[in-house]
Amino acid sequence: MPMKEIRNLTALQLAAKIKQKEISVTEAAKAALEQIRETEPALGSFVTVDEAGALKQAETVQKKISSGELASPLAGVPTAIKDNLCTEGLRTTCGSKILGNFVPTYTAEAVRNLQEAGAVILGKTNMDEFAMGSTTETSAFGATKNPWNLSHVPGGSSGGSCAAVAAQECFYALGSDTGGSIRQPSAFCGVTGLKPTYGTVSRYGLVAYGSSLDQIGPVAKDVADCAAILETIASYDKKDSTSLNRADTDFTKALTAGVTGMKIGIPKDYLGEGLDGDVKAAVLAAAKKLEELGAIVEEFDLSLVEYAIPAYYVVACAEASSNLARFDGVKYGYRAGGCEGLHQMYKKSRSEGFGPEVKRRIMLGSFVLSSGYYDAYYLKALRTKALIKKAFDQAFAAYDVILGPAAPTTAPELGKSLSDPLKMYLGDIYTVAVNLAGLPAMTLPCGLDKKGLPIGLQLIGDCFQEKKILQAAYAYEQAREWGLSPVAEHGAEGIHQGKGLLGRAGFSKQIEEQEKKEMESLQKEREVNA
Repeated sequence: MPMKEIRNLTALQLAAKIKQKEISVTEAAKAALEQIRETEPALGSFVTVDEAGALKQAETVQKKISSGELASPLAGVPTAIKDNLCTEGLRTTCGSKILGNFVPTYTAEAVRNLQEAGAVILGKTNMDEFAMGSTTETSAFGATKNPWNLSHVPGGSSGGSCAAVAAQECFYALGSDTGGSIRQPSAFCGVTGLKPTYGTVSRYGLVAYGSSLDQIGPVAKDVADCAAILETIASYDKKDSTSLNRADTDFTKALTAGVTGMKIGIPKDYLGEGLDGDVKAAVLAAAKKLEELGAIVEEFDLSLVEYAIPAYYVVACAEASSNLARFDGVKYGYRAGGCEGLHQMYKKSRSEGFGPEVKRRIMLGSFVLSSGYYDAYYLKALRTKALIKKAFDQAFAAYDVILGPAAPTTAPELGKSLSDPLKMYLGDIYTVAVNLAGLPAMTLPCGLDKKGLPIGLQLIGDCFQEKKILQAAYAYEQAREWGLSPVAEHGAEGIHQGKGLLGRAGFSKQIEEQEKKEMESLQKEREVNA
């Protein structure tokens, strides 16, 4: 089968063809690696690509599949891992200079589960430094660009994983979600991302940002892939004190149940001021489609939405300031040279090793935890967090699923968000409350704006109700009808039933245009300097 046709397959479709001996695991790995070689110079999805290791894994996995040792529905499928998940022998940087040379001696539990199921790991994807950001521009290894339009961000902090899936550099990827870091970039890149109930996937081996908020989840081409991946990585782990022992992890069985009689609520607060018109229209059109399929859709008041952002950033930054205290240049990571004494080494290593956004959040976290402000800020944020959970509990007493946008707008242009951090933080308004309450949620594509950029639909479920959101998402995905993408006018192949991705012709043209702009900018800079 031609490489291009292999890359068009979903993870489950590819695994089925590998099992039927239509495609070998090595062929699948080579198809992904070829795409990485072609697109990475412009896209920047990966921090580390392990080509030799991936091909070696492919040979081993192929033997196990051929002998019948591996029967997983994802066996042999090439994947990518966000660079804050530890991988034994493979560099793990968290997108930071301070961990630029860190090679772990152990593997994260979620990654180990994938390996046992026959995954072929291609490499580690780029991310906002220590997952602190919404654009994947704060990485010490350069910004990742959106495959739909290279002048726009892919979202963050799992922007590398989402861009890699969207650009067909891998068949699925793992990300982490602290306040929307899987769901928002999935929406911006036109892929599907799922954040499970807190504790469903072990956090062992995940470099922590906000320990009470972080959760690992899948990024894939469609809903069925997400369900299968979550089924593979969900497990009880005694090494993680927050891990849950769940018996209801057969997520793929819920996909075809339909939405007849399902009650879906749309918070009025999610449709108010600040929401882009194109996003609102696409989300409401998706709600109407679900209603046509038999769901009961209503609007309702979800209180405390306005308090979610301040509560989230106080809690997250407080936990980050504590978690990042371990990066001091003593045992591992970057150590500054020319220091006199231990305290100077601490200060210089952290000053040089951390980027501006990480420093900003560490300082904010240290401030709200300080003795004079602990009660006024941190304790108040924890009380607000409890009230937000109570508001969701009341909503789920009336509704099976909550529907809304994943972000107020589509992907902004590169460089626009970092100049105004507060505006960037407010862009998380629809996602952070889910993490504060520990709920499952997912986003999937529901349309395109006037610029041809993807719009994401968010579905939120009650704790342990992943099956309901997967059920609703799958029903919508199967029923949605999309025409060609506006990018087709610029040479792309467009979108086919919501599953196609930006075509090679269009992508190549964008790369040429981007390089031309960069050369013109460099020439002007040289002229000014001269």
